[in-house]
Amino acid sequence: MIALDEIDLKILELLSKDARKSFREIAKELELSVATVHNRVKKLMAEGVIKGFAPIIDFSKLGYDLTALILLQADGSHLVEVENEVAKLEDTCAVYDVTGEFDIAVIARFKSRDTLNRFIKSLLKIPHVKRTSTSMVLNVVKEDFRPPLSRSK
Repeated sequence: MIALDEIDLKILELLSKDARKSFREIAKELELSVATVHNRVKKLMAEGVIKGFAPIIDFSKLGYDLTALILLQADGSHLVEVENEVAKLEDTCAVYDVTGEFDIAVIARFKSRDTLNRFIKSLLKIPHVKRTSTSMVLNVVKEDFRPPLSRSK
C-alpha cells in the first residue's frame, strides 16, 4: 500500500468526482499552487495510484442492454490461465478471483441474448472450465465505486 497524505487523498477525491477538473480548479479549491497539484498528480500516476482518466459511459445507450454476472469453476492449477483467456473475450468487462463455490466472477455486457449465448458457450470451450452459472442484471441500482478518500469525512 502506498502512503498518501491528506492532500493526495483530497486531489484523488476531486478527480474521482470529475476527472476533467483542471489542475487550476483543484488548486483553487484546495488552496494550493497549480504546480503542487500537477506534481502530486504526476507522482500518483507514476506510482500507479491513478491508472488513467476515462469517461463514465452509459452502455445501455450504445445498445448494451444485457449485463451478466457469470461465475466459473475451473481446475485450480489452471486458474490464472483460464482468467487470462476470459479477460481476452470481447464482451468481458471485469474478471475477479472469488472465494466460495466458484473460482472466477465475470461481468460482461451484451447487445443481444444471442451474443450472451455465444459468450457462455465460448467460456465452456475454454480448457479447464468445469461449469458456469449466469445471472442477468435486471436493474442497476449503483454501478460506480467512489468511496470517500479524504480522512476528514
